[in-house]
Amino acid sequence: MNDKIIIKHAKEHNLKNINLEIPKDKLVVITGLSGSGKSSLAFDTIYAEGQRRYVESLSSYARQFLGMMEKPNVEAIEGLSPAISIDQKTTSKNPRSTVGTVTEIYDYIRLLYARIGVPYCPNCGKKIEKQTIDQIIDTVMEYKEGTKIQILAPVVRAKKGEYTKLFENLQKEGFVRVRIDGEMYELTDDIALDRKKKHSIDIVVDRLVIKPDMRNRLAESIETAMVHAENLVKVDFVGEGEKLFSGNYACPDCNISFEELTPRMFSFNNPMGACPECTGIGYLMRMDEDLIIPDKNKTLYDGVKAFGSSTMKRGDTMAKMYFESIAKHYGVDIQKPIKKLPREFLGKILYGTGNEEIDFEYTSPSGTRKFTTPFEGVIPTLDRRYRETKSEGMRHFYEMYMSDRPCNSCHGARLKKEVLSVKVGDKNINELTDMPIRKIKNYLENLVLSKKDKMIAELIFRELKMRLQFLIDVGLEYLTLSRSSGTLSGGEAQRIRLATQIGSGLSGVLYILDEPSIGLHQRDNDKLLETLKKLRDLGNTLIVVEHDEDTMYAADQIIDIGPGAGRYGGNVVAQRNC
Repeated sequence: MNDKIIIKHAKEHNLKNINLEIPKDKLVVITGLSGSGKSSLAFDTIYAEGQRRYVESLSSYARQFLGMMEKPNVEAIEGLSPAISIDQKTTSKNPRSTVGTVTEIYDYIRLLYARIGVPYCPNCGKKIEKQTIDQIIDTVMEYKEGTKIQILAPVVRAKKGEYTKLFENLQKEGFVRVRIDGEMYELTDDIALDRKKKHSIDIVVDRLVIKPDMRNRLAESIETAMVHAENLVKVDFVGEGEKLFSGNYACPDCNISFEELTPRMFSFNNPMGACPECTGIGYLMRMDEDLIIPDKNKTLYDGVKAFGSSTMKRGDTMAKMYFESIAKHYGVDIQKPIKKLPREFLGKILYGTGNEEIDFEYTSPSGTRKFTTPFEGVIPTLDRRYRETKSEGMRHFYEMYMSDRPCNSCHGARLKKEVLSVKVGDKNINELTDMPIRKIKNYLENLVLSKKDKMIAELIFRELKMRLQFLIDVGLEYLTLSRSSGTLSGGEAQRIRLATQIGSGLSGVLYILDEPSIGLHQRDNDKLLETLKKLRDLGNTLIVVEHDEDTMYAADQIIDIGPGAGRYGGNVVAQRNC
């Protein structure tokens, strides 16, 4: 009995009191005409009873949040395993949900960037390295023995001023020399700087010759320099150039600081990483010029929607007064079709006249009113009304003239510019997730990393490659991880869930699928069948509602429900092992 699911007297919907035994740990296809009762058996009976039993197994406290589920019209089902339904209606329409987040691959990519990502300055593009004192010492000690070096503290970097007080304080602390704009000075000298010019000042902390027994003194000198120069130290290798080291993620030239890299910094669903303008959505709803002026063959009198233009010809509206006064100011004939109006003039109508004032004259039954003021513009006016209105109806009205536009700040990347300046190899996290899945896998496999980074990322790479391969196996190598899950077809969403379930490695589970081959090319269908077999071979039972001939041939058993549809169906016509 443990190797079978036994169904007794199922009568859900059009099922005709059927009795059935389904083998466990097999790939079973339920087929038949549309409306014959396939889904009634698979989803509304077997899966529904599995879910009901799961809810009943929970505590009374948990059940009050889930609610009671109705028992399907079946006398008994024995040998039922925990059931998971993979149908075509499970895609999240949340704009924050992407292929990467749904499959959880994005979580591993965030971890990868947090652990081995290299930050670059978002302004100048310079590589930013955080180094400990020991790492700096190791770098210095790699130079040839006998090399002369100077440990410098860059206390002023290209800033105007005389710095008289700074020199006095440094002398009191016991320092002897400073380097100003590349020239050496004794602090006892009379140093006079032009306060109107920019200067760079380095304290000469120590002068050393590289030899094996100098580590302690070198460590003390570097620490002293970093204390005085906000975690920066410059090492001048005499005759060979100099190197700047930083104890924090910060660009010393642009004065931009980075926090310690963490996975949540790379999440567009977390305030630490999300673009502040679009809050991680990647786009904003904005007034659309083409929706406001849908027909440019018309005149301004009846072509500008959402601004009262439809009523202009019927009387003296404010909109008519505005348009005619602006036309008079610029000497433009607005009787012409909109497409023949000068673009500069149309820009003034749509986006306003800025600081330029226009003479307006409005006549109404209560009299004539004259005033001079800049024109706000159609689009800024609609934006303001949309923000200020408390009426839900008016909000819907204004949204008719809005469309989704990429965010001006992140350009659709969803993340802060500092986060987008962190790279693994030569790509930031958005550039990587914008690549097709197969290309991401190839990119990760061909990454050239240091021995240390390879060791850190080994387990992350293993998990990433495995999960990416699962998506390739179900024929989804063309998708990008950044694609919104709401744009996926039902078949794509179902196969994504299928790949995710294989990645979970569960066994002893009953999976129920709804026509997973829909919309697949023959090549991809073969990949899908291999995936289903893998899931079965993990020790799971698969019940697939399907019409596809290849899926039937691949099945361990076929159950045909019919013979007709509706009231003419609901019987087990045939059940055969393949």
